[in-house]
Amino acid sequence: MHLDTAQKQEIYKKYGKGAQDTGSAESQIAQFTERIAYLTGHLKSNRKDFSTQQALIKLVGKRRDLLTYLQKNDILRYRAILEKLNLRK
Repeated sequence: MHLDTAQKQEIYKKYGKGAQDTGSAESQIAQFTERIAYLTGHLKSNRKDFSTQQALIKLVGKRRDLLTYLQKNDILRYRAILEKLNLRK
């Protein structure tokens, strides 16, 4: 994986409640978004890497599940994370 501990803590600090906030939906969505962007770039240069393609599909599904959870439980947090990450839904 391309993210080291310092980068993960920076993501958690920016999108979560603090540097150690690994469990909130916002921090997990942000981390998944970073990994999705990395894997998408990898697949552009390696089109036949099917294991990476499968991992990307699973990550997109996990992120969608978390976004659906936020949408059902707290619409304000959902809208805020969509705006911060420039995601469209």
